[in-house]
Amino acid sequence: MKHTQRRKLMGIAIAIGISSSFNAFAAPDSDYPNRPIKLIIPFPTGGSTDAMARAIAPAMGKVLGQPIVIENKAGASGTVAADFVSKANPDGYTLIMGTLHHTIAQSVFAKLNYRFDTDLAPIGTVGIIPNAVIINASVPANNIKELVALTKANPGKYDYASVGPGSAHHLIGEMFKLRTGASLMHIPYRGSAPAVVDLLGGQVSVMFDTIPSALPHIKDGKTKALAVTTAKRSSALPNVPTLIESGVPNIDVGTWNGIMAPAATDPAIINKLNRATVIVLNDPEIRKQLQAMGIEPTPSTPAELKARITKEVQDYSSLAKELKLTVE
Repeated sequence: MKHTQRRKLMGIAIAIGISSSFNAFAAPDSDYPNRPIKLIIPFPTGGSTDAMARAIAPAMGKVLGQPIVIENKAGASGTVAADFVSKANPDGYTLIMGTLHHTIAQSVFAKLNYRFDTDLAPIGTVGIIPNAVIINASVPANNIKELVALTKANPGKYDYASVGPGSAHHLIGEMFKLRTGASLMHIPYRGSAPAVVDLLGGQVSVMFDTIPSALPHIKDGKTKALAVTTAKRSSALPNVPTLIESGVPNIDVGTWNGIMAPAATDPAIINKLNRATVIVLNDPEIRKQLQAMGIEPTPSTPAELKARITKEVQDYSSLAKELKLTVE
């Protein structure tokens, strides 16, 4: 009888211990979030990543019950922000809008203080944006063939802007030069907005910009879009051919954006944030708003975004070797 009572008491104690452990693990999910969440944008205000974040942040805040506060932290092709978030407290209150720029930077920067593919935890993809070959309206070219011929006939005269060394804009520009033989000098900027200002002013001639950033200036005639960089045309620019259609082989690049957290963030928090992201991206009004900016809403699981990042780091590392491209 005593043995039976002892076994019962031990069973109760074990059950209490298991229950306490479960509750301790579940607490972040049930309590989170209980204060505003900071979403770090790795580029200045005015660019496509910033526009995308500001389009979804209010709706995500409503789903989560706490506001999403946008903070821009530009520098070094997005790596300043990524380094900052990778070292932040993994409590779900400091997130980053990761992009294609980060997987490229991981592949071409000689030294980084973090690894984008291991020190940050994917939450989910938000959208994919085609880049476009944009030129100042005064540049005497109306298609890719004419642009390439113009630069070859005037070596050293024409240049292209990027959002920084090792960025997607930079890599696409170098790919374009490699595939076409175009003579274009690279001019790096600290983000899309200042680069676009100089493109409009004629200080630079060409930019491989994302469509949301470029679209207003294409519509008002201040710039010309000669091609898009993805294999399919953009719904926002249906009359603009792809680079492949324009005779430039092997270029199919679109800039993805996805929300990420420090690597040690609790999986329960990751999943809660992912659910909120998917809910928002499936809302017809949000989708319509993003598509009007040239962004294709692309909700995903954390695992799907993780697979994309892993593959891109491998692919762009190989491409960087082909281009002999290293950023110090």
